[in-house]
Amino acid sequence: MYSLMKHTLSFFLFLVVAAYTLPVWGQHNVRIIHGPYLQNVGTDEATVVWVTDKPSVGWVEMAPDDDSHFYAQERPKYFDTQIGIKRISSLHVVKIEGLQAGTRYRYRACAQEVLEHKGNQVIYGSITSTDVYSKAPLAFTTLDPAKESVSFAMVNDIHGDNARLEKMVGMCNLEQTDLFLFNGDMVSYSQDQEQLFSGFMDKAIELFAGSVPVYYCRGNHETRGPMASQFKNYFNPKTEELYYMFRQGPVCFVVLDCGEDKPDSDVEYYGITAYDEYRTRQARWLEKALKSELYREAPFKVIVCHMPPFGGWHGELDIARKFFPLLNEAKPDVYLSAHLHRYVRLEAGENGVDFPLIVNSNKTLLKAQASRSQLDIRIYDLEGKETDRLLIRK
Repeated sequence: MYSLMKHTLSFFLFLVVAAYTLPVWGQHNVRIIHGPYLQNVGTDEATVVWVTDKPSVGWVEMAPDDDSHFYAQERPKYFDTQIGIKRISSLHVVKIEGLQAGTRYRYRACAQEVLEHKGNQVIYGSITSTDVYSKAPLAFTTLDPAKESVSFAMVNDIHGDNARLEKMVGMCNLEQTDLFLFNGDMVSYSQDQEQLFSGFMDKAIELFAGSVPVYYCRGNHETRGPMASQFKNYFNPKTEELYYMFRQGPVCFVVLDCGEDKPDSDVEYYGITAYDEYRTRQARWLEKALKSELYREAPFKVIVCHMPPFGGWHGELDIARKFFPLLNEAKPDVYLSAHLHRYVRLEAGENGVDFPLIVNSNKTLLKAQASRSQLDIRIYDLEGKETDRLLIRK
């Protein structure tokens, strides 16, 4: 009887331990479900963003672009932290600083599930990462103002049409494309995280966004829906605002945020928007940006903004009032916009604009090459036919 009780107790203890140490039937290890993709790549920094299916801590491991295998040694780790604490989240954002300009780096994104955080004790689960074993690691190149040339492409007003996005990207030589501009309305509204990724970003990640930097210019449709207020968590997440500037090679890009196209008081917004004040504050920033050394010393200056300054709606008129007196004085080389779902090109001096302006259609791809002496912008339809060209020489 004693022996039977002893074995029964042992078996009971085994079951208790197993319940705490073995995975529950039907559960799976943590997985990366979206990403990684690049944001805010600069001369000495880059931000990597990805999403896991379970709360976890995330980090990026970096390696130089040399002949060594990624597993040749332990690689430096850069963690997703906030106020000195590793964040426990399914959305991971890691800003890597101290990089060298014009330098290629290999990387992998990693995450470890957090099962429980009780008191000061953290119980960890499984680890996942991007593949550096069966294929080449993801890699990117930091920006370099001294670079002699730059190649970039721009798409806009995709409104969740992945097939159209894939067709446009397929018309680009990705190995020779320094960066992509997403000039707004990539989705029709921001419902939830899954809609954001299934609408266009998963396709962009599949095609290029883990290696070729994406610079996002928010459109008016990204300001709509319950996810609108979280847009910055996914795009430009480590910057102060959604308007910013950067330089690659001979081009300084100034990216502006148009906000909505109707008055803030319009019934469609239910009292939740304040874009008039936002554009006023942005104009104060723009005035300083256009006088900065980064802008003035660049051979070419490109303004990127989703809405043009015409069309008669409130947002367009507010942009014309607040941004364009400053832009006309600074005389950029071109203003790249979208929004109208049709192609429009203005020469300098038309419609009160003292420089060339392009409204790219939702069915045309903009590709550009710039050296220190010329900026060559070409427009292609969905069949790959060149439909317009703007050549600016210095």
